[in-house]
Amino acid sequence: MEGLRRGLSPVVEPGIADLVAAGVSSGRLTATTDIGAALEGADLSLICVGTPSTPRGSTDLTFLARALTDLREAMAWARPPASGHHGVVVRSTVPPGTGETAVAPLFAPDRLPPGWSVGTAMCPEFLREGSAVADFYDPPFVVVGTEDEHTRSAVTQLFAGLGADIRHVDVHTAEALKYACNAFHAVKITFANEMGRLLAQFGVDARRVMDIFCEDEKLNISRAYLRPGFAFGGSCLPKDLRALQDLARMAAVDVPLLSATTASNELVVRHVVDRVLATGLTRVCLLGLSFKMNTDDVRESPSVELAERLLGKGLDVRIFDPIVNPEKLVGANRRHLESRLTHVNRLLAASAEEALADADIALVTCAEPGVLATLLAHPPQVVLDMDGRLGERLEQLPGYEGVAW
Repeated sequence: MEGLRRGLSPVVEPGIADLVAAGVSSGRLTATTDIGAALEGADLSLICVGTPSTPRGSTDLTFLARALTDLREAMAWARPPASGHHGVVVRSTVPPGTGETAVAPLFAPDRLPPGWSVGTAMCPEFLREGSAVADFYDPPFVVVGTEDEHTRSAVTQLFAGLGADIRHVDVHTAEALKYACNAFHAVKITFANEMGRLLAQFGVDARRVMDIFCEDEKLNISRAYLRPGFAFGGSCLPKDLRALQDLARMAAVDVPLLSATTASNELVVRHVVDRVLATGLTRVCLLGLSFKMNTDDVRESPSVELAERLLGKGLDVRIFDPIVNPEKLVGANRRHLESRLTHVNRLLAASAEEALADADIALVTCAEPGVLATLLAHPPQVVLDMDGRLGERLEQLPGYEGVAW
């Protein structure tokens, strides 16, 4: 602490020493162990404490709880800000729900001393060690999660100098975002390393492969495939994943991420089956059968797998797909469907209206406008959205549910 007061950074990070020295020299940065003195007249408190793992892997919120308790107790003798409102902003990475259960209740109006009005917020940081200063001044986004307008305004003003768009979201979204980002970064590193270990066994330089891989900003490094929804399928992804796993077995290389991808995809289908069975409803309408909209390809379609499992559970299933028309179903597609779905002609309806007639629940993977219009006109008791792009009107139906949201 004494070193910080003299302008010396307590951490090693490129650029931080100059910033600390300049802040102390200008009088804009001070340091104290007296939380009451620090709180005196302040508009915002930023909580930036460690949230390490417990031995069982959960998040240890001990330091957060201590900081919040100390802050709350200091309000008993510290002078409130001139604005009349103080914002408590958590910057530490915390599980969704922490703000609601551990932060906001501590600063509820009936628990505050006279003169204090407090709002709480979650504002995650996206800084990498070794480039934290550069990341702070050039963030991918600034996210503010709060329901308190005064705190939202104060935090927006605090970060205004960065020139970045500020995303205002609910607290749970702000809390979850950091975990999603870090998990994806870990997945990317693991994917590149698995490909490296595997391809090296076949004389391939995976650095070259991944260099070219990253040039594809349409699919590989993009928003593509990053929407929660139903399982993947089709003629390419399942087949090529199996091929890579077979190559790995031949080369005696473990590829747990690739193997788990297939297993995780299976869990998506199982989850939907369990959701349907849990409703107790028996008449099911499946809107969409091909593995992807605007195609008639039903090879390894997860919707075909879903229909087969629901039929196996004794449910009454009707199916409509605007492309997979029973009158036009020929060749490999017909043979594939007939091998998976007995009496396929009886299952396939000629229209969305026919498929929805007397249905208790609709499972929707197709967002074709005509199908959605029919669904709006004839909504069943439950609509399970497996696409995520059905639109606001459908999401307002009384029986609407998202498959993963």
